Amino acid sequence: MILSMTGFGKKETQYEDKHISIEVRSLNSKSADINLRTPSYLRELDPEFRKRLSQKMYRGKIDVNIYVEFNGEAAPSSINTGVVKAYMAQLEQIGTATESERMALAIRLPDTLSSERETLKEDEKKMFFTLLDTVIQDIDSFRKDEGKELGKDLQLRLDLIESHLQKVIQIDPERNQKIEEKLRNALEELKIEVDANRFEQELIFYLEKFDITEEKVRLQNHLHYFKQVMENDFPNGKKLGFIAQEIGREVNTMGSKANHAQMQKIVVQMKDELEKIKEQLLNVL
Repeated sequence: MILSMTGFGKKETQYEDKHISIEVRSLNSKSADINLRTPSYLRELDPEFRKRLSQKMYRGKIDVNIYVEFNGEAAPSSINTGVVKAYMAQLEQIGTATESERMALAIRLPDTLSSERETLKEDEKKMFFTLLDTVIQDIDSFRKDEGKELGKDLQLRLDLIESHLQKVIQIDPERNQKIEEKLRNALEELKIEVDANRFEQELIFYLEKFDITEEKVRLQNHLHYFKQVMENDFPNGKKLGFIAQEIGREVNTMGSKANHAQMQKIVVQMKDELEKIKEQLLNVL
């Protein structure tokens, strides 16, 4: 099964007199790159948040935003009245300003707000973890849907490479014959006598250097294995990337050994499809 690394999920809930919202966005990345933004009073939960995200989302550039809106007296911060009054008295000595202007300036100065927050209750912690798990489930659904489209495109590219391989297999005997004829004609143009047995030995040795039998077999095996791994029900993007590298090695070797215009054109077409596969794999989980 192909899963995309791209996803988005959002859930909201009401807990006592607080409105809570969790948003998670994920993009492609080589590892689990988690960017977590939470209110200060939730920082003790950050390690568990990160653990759940890495275990259930595996990898990707994951941005998490947790918003908490307090209603009425539940606000976690209160104004330090004494500090504000002291600031206002000092500002009055400095220059002329209205009381409202001095208050607007004083409230922005350090230590005017104090946080008085009790320890998180166990049921409140459980609520945050449950809400985050629900968001991750939504992202999984998003990733599966996009993964289906990625899988279709990968399958198309693999089928095209396989069809190009069949063309290579068809023209390979003709290619070998042309290489042999080219060598014989070149020798005849030299107009010198050569030992026939020695020439046949050298010809066989030369043709073996251009033989692509192993490359054709290995390429077919790699294509088959790639399709197998696509069906595995676990994150397989990295493994598919390694197989794509092996496919590239066989295709490149074919191109270096081709010595045949038509075969080289086919190799270029295979390389083009392989590059498209590699681009898609950047977003496969």
